[in-house]
Amino acid sequence: MRLFSITDTPPRRMQDESPTSPYPDTPFDVASPPRREFKARGSFVVRCESCNLPRLNCLCPYRVQAESRSRVWLLTHPIERYKPTNTGRLIRDVLPDTEVFTWYRTAPDERLLDLLADSRYAPFVVFPDDQEGYADRVVGMDSVIEHRDAGRIPVFILLDGTWRQARRIFRRSAYLADLPVLPLVTDRQTRYRLRKAASSDHLCTAEVAAELLHQAGDDRAAEVLDDYFEVFNDNYAASRRHAKPEEPTPAMRRLLAARQGG
Repeated sequence: MRLFSITDTPPRRMQDESPTSPYPDTPFDVASPPRREFKARGSFVVRCESCNLPRLNCLCPYRVQAESRSRVWLLTHPIERYKPTNTGRLIRDVLPDTEVFTWYRTAPDERLLDLLADSRYAPFVVFPDDQEGYADRVVGMDSVIEHRDAGRIPVFILLDGTWRQARRIFRRSAYLADLPVLPLVTDRQTRYRLRKAASSDHLCTAEVAAELLHQAGDDRAAEVLDDYFEVFNDNYAASRRHAKPEEPTPAMRRLLAARQGG
């Protein structure tokens, strides 16, 4: 999921440089008109330096933090990290104790390894139970609650990426191989509109986190994250039209009231 916007524009070719063909076997037509300078989509948009949305659609007025007894650690594919539609960053905005790690197959994050070895935490890898080879590791939400009642801090490890990327992270990360696997069991349908899901029951990362928090009994944190996700969903969609939502939504009003102590 994306934390920053890449809007750098390639520099123009200097006037004294010889034109070259992008195709080695095709001669470059020197007499052809020069191409216009490339501009990345959105490169002229003035963005908020904090939430990275266009200032017209800034999320910051709606940012509300919440406490939870459970933690979320994001293990994010490096490609997913730089997508503007990534929702993992919303989790960290709401839950300040959220940890975000970039996944590299050959270089596991040392801080993540240290946290996995910390006996204060009870980590669970959130992953479907429809694959072969790890049925003995699959647990339910009752196991999360049991560990919490025993004094440990439950941790939901979310593999943040496309389904193919998440599957690769799961299979190629030896440090996850001994952890319990927690499949998300829910009838919830996605409300994510910024990317086309293969199915309506394929939830985005923020929706998964909110549902897990709700099932674990952290209802207030789940509600705040749900509202914040809804505002992100609406504001980002509106930014594609260079507009604002026509009027404050119920989620916006709830978050504004929470910021004012209401």
